[in-house]
Amino acid sequence: MNELNRSELSATADAPSGTNAPDIEGGGILVRVCDVVKQYISGTETLHVLKGLSFEIKRGISAAISGQSGSGKSTLLNILGGLEKADGGQVTVGDAIITDLPEKGLSAYRSRRVGFIFQFHYLLKDFTALENVMLPAYIAGMKKKEALELARALLSDVNLSDRIGHFPSQLSGGERQRVAVARSMINDPDLILADEPTGNLDPDNSAAVAELLYAGAEKRGKTLIVVTHDETVASRASVRFTLENGLLR
Repeated sequence: MNELNRSELSATADAPSGTNAPDIEGGGILVRVCDVVKQYISGTETLHVLKGLSFEIKRGISAAISGQSGSGKSTLLNILGGLEKADGGQVTVGDAIITDLPEKGLSAYRSRRVGFIFQFHYLLKDFTALENVMLPAYIAGMKKKEALELARALLSDVNLSDRIGHFPSQLSGGERQRVAVARSMINDPDLILADEPTGNLDPDNSAAVAELLYAGAEKRGKTLIVVTHDETVASRASVRFTLENGLLR
């Protein structure tokens, strides 16, 4: 196993409820979005992507968000993940009002509270599946032995116990995405955000990855929000939304 250096790798209140917030069955409210606005300016044109969007999602719920390309699905996910700033409104995740956090606070929020899965796996090519999964926990300060043990357990959850020593180039597309699913849970996040997690996969692998993603979130009691065009992936969620004209339907 490669010798890992943490310092080197590190380089690499209550909010008001939305007036049109759906009442979703589950635990206490984890995600609360109130009147969120996002727009982009290009030359003399202003594109209004999110138009005062409000909703709530309770703990332990899986939610799928669908919509046409360009409807703002990824933008919404990026705002929830602290990757992008809203132009107005408020987003609360747990006890953190993330729309009020400075960049240092957002960095800690992304590291500790959120697990990300993207359409592309973004695995480090020079590290094994096991190392890729354990890295976020190791960087965050977990002891190496503990991080490795947890990574092994997570890879077992996605049926990759026999592939932990393989590098990304030695894994299939579906296997790489399953590694990404395991990695998203390594820091025990409150919220898992998946942006087209099966978009690069064939139907069989797409179904397998989606099932492992939902099952893993359910097993560990995580709140999961998935942006997807895939009807099969969306149908597995506890609740479904469509983003249209800047609002959830």
